[in-house]
Amino acid sequence: MLKEVAARLKRSIRETDIPARLGGDEFAIIQAGLQHSDDAALLAERLVRTINEPIHVEDNSIHVGASIGIAIAPCDANSAEELLKHADTALYSAKAAGRRTYRFFKPEMSSKFEARRRLEGELRAALLNGQFELYYQPVLNVATKRVSGFEALLRWNHPERGLVGPNEFIPLAEETGLINPIGDWVLRQACAEALNWPEHMYVAVNISAVQIKSGGLVQAVANTLAACQLEPSRLELEVTESVLLAEEDSTLPHYSSCAQSASRLQWMISERDIRA
Repeated sequence: MLKEVAARLKRSIRETDIPARLGGDEFAIIQAGLQHSDDAALLAERLVRTINEPIHVEDNSIHVGASIGIAIAPCDANSAEELLKHADTALYSAKAAGRRTYRFFKPEMSSKFEARRRLEGELRAALLNGQFELYYQPVLNVATKRVSGFEALLRWNHPERGLVGPNEFIPLAEETGLINPIGDWVLRQACAEALNWPEHMYVAVNISAVQIKSGGLVQAVANTLAACQLEPSRLELEVTESVLLAEEDSTLPHYSSCAQSASRLQWMISERDIRA
């Protein structure tokens, strides 16, 4: 896939332009002799459109998107190091804008980038230092007028800011991949807590689209249920509608596969309990 992306980059640029792979899935292009910044914007639009086309690897069709940050010398920077840093800052701005787009560097982006990097560091420390907490919202059965279960709500007990709601840190956790270890912690904590409740009550845990796409969600659920000895029927995984609305073509196959695997998972654990 990376080779195909590289080939598309080379086909989209001039002979005088220099493409490079920085590592992972990050690429850079050096353009010299541009007459106007609009020329860089035209290339960015072309790259987004070209890379967005499906990539066929063996019998699989892979959907890839590109986010692009642009910095221009000498107005944005006087050194190669600073130019690359500012392009990277603009890249994060493009990702925050919804991905599959491009952004030019602006000086005010630097403060936002530094704040984001600081928040990412604090988020990693929060996971290591046990700063996350779960609160439980009761779910009322309107027919019986009884509480049938609880929804687990994640909060970050920040050492300076106090309780921080998920809207402030979950998007960053998804972008950095931290949502997977955080999600695993939530799953383990919620299932362990549910063991102390009456047997007719279930616990609902919110699942991110990133967790579904990672491919490890089903195994994480299986491991958690096996370790906690919680009945699978007492765990409810909640997937928000935004998961199905965003990037529908790439998300739905993951969601369908996960749902089918979860169905098999419940049967497998039930069979294991019977044999035990």
